[in-house]
Amino acid sequence: MEIHPLKAHIEEIVPITDEQFNYILSFFKLVKKRKHQFVVQEGDRVDKEFWVVKGCLKSYFFDDRGREHILQFAMENWWVTDYDAFTNQTNATISVDCLEDCELLYITYQDREKLSAEMHEMERFWAKKTKLGYVALQKRILSLLRNSAKERYDLLFQQYPQLFQRVPKKLLASYLGVSRETLSRLSH
Repeated sequence: MEIHPLKAHIEEIVPITDEQFNYILSFFKLVKKRKHQFVVQEGDRVDKEFWVVKGCLKSYFFDDRGREHILQFAMENWWVTDYDAFTNQTNATISVDCLEDCELLYITYQDREKLSAEMHEMERFWAKKTKLGYVALQKRILSLLRNSAKERYDLLFQQYPQLFQRVPKKLLASYLGVSRETLSRLSH
């Protein structure tokens, strides 16, 4: 019998029984979104966190000059939302939309809090995911500050080669903090 991908994902951090997983899964809802549809839109109230079953998304914002800045890509087995707005139950300051048709499981803030309070395993799971997310964010900031454009490009390609097949070059350039032209030079 094939294991549910979310159960496999959770079990990378904490062991759970099938019975526990069925209870956990009861807190999640499946949603399908088409390419270019928002899952979080700047200015909207954020009460959901999304786990990517299938597809690829981007989280981003536009600066005062209208330039897009990509904060994160999210592919299968990744979590995404506006974490500031989700955690503080406020309005989004960033947007998240689909780069491909997507299947997502989401959990509301209230249900995540309830599940964490009821199940020590899930509280530990989300604590570890939060720490790992913080580490990844710190590495990204340090890379932007320390590394050359070529080093950032090489590192991204080494870590996530599939992104280069799925994400338009213009968006990769924005994520790396370089122009489209610079990205073209780096990729040759």
